[in-house]
Order: sequence, then structure tokens, then C-alpha cells
Amino acid sequence: MRRVYIFALIGVAIVVFVAVSAILARVFSVDGAERSAITSLVQDEARGDLNQAVTQIKGCAQSAACRSAVEANVVALKTPGNVSILQIEPSAGFSLGSTLGTARVAWRAGASLPIVQCVRVKRAGNALSGLRVELLEISKRIESDSVCPTQF
Repeated sequence: MRRVYIFALIGVAIVVFVAVSAILARVFSVDGAERSAITSLVQDEARGDLNQAVTQIKGCAQSAACRSAVEANVVALKTPGNVSILQIEPSAGFSLGSTLGTARVAWRAGASLPIVQCVRVKRAGNALSGLRVELLEISKRIESDSVCPTQF
């Protein structure tokens, strides 16, 4: 009887460990999803692809102000060459639930000088049902040593 109890306890511990590991893997993967979404957005800007850049930002296609701001960015930042991400400061640290924050990205296209922008990011959902990344807006180019503005 005692041996069965020990094996059952070990089995429960293994199941709990696997479940917690799966939840943590889901939470940790949201940083990569955020980096990927931001990288894709700045690549669209560098290529001059207004329509694709607008579709990357949630609700931007329906907002004339957002579309106009993204268009100004695309015109100002269109640069030939491959985009290299120099640095991304994520919008949030470890979180099991939804967060709203600002990420800072430094990038370069071809032989251009570094370009720094800020991106408002919402991490929606939770660790159990899944987290998703939504880009809400992107700033114009800021000075390399500037902090992200609170409004843009």
C-alpha cells in the first residue's frame, strides 16, 4: 500500500511539473513574439510598405490619424538595404497576464545611421488561455539617447 502511495505521489508531481513547465514556456515565448512583431513593422517601414505597416498596428486601418502618422514614418524612414535590429527593449518583463507598455527599438537599414522608435504594445490574454501581442502605435524617429515619450 505504501509503495502505491509513493508511486501515485511521484506521478502527480510529474504531471504538475509538466503543466507548470508548459505554462512558463508559453509566458516566456511572448517576448519572442513581441520582438518578431516589432521587427516586421520596422522592416515594412524601411521597405516603404505603407499598407503592410498599417495592418501590423491594431485598428490603424480604421483610424485616419494613425494611418497618417504611419505614412509619415514610412516616407521619412524608407531606406534601401537589409534591416538590422540593433536593440529592442521589451514593453514588459515577466507577466502571467495582460500588460500595456512601450518597447524601444533601435534599428538600421543598409548603411544608414541608427533609427530609434518606440512602439506601444499590448500583451493580451493570460498564461492559461495564451498570450498574444498587439502593436497599438509607433512613434516617429526619436533621438538615439532619448527615452520613449508617454504620448506619441
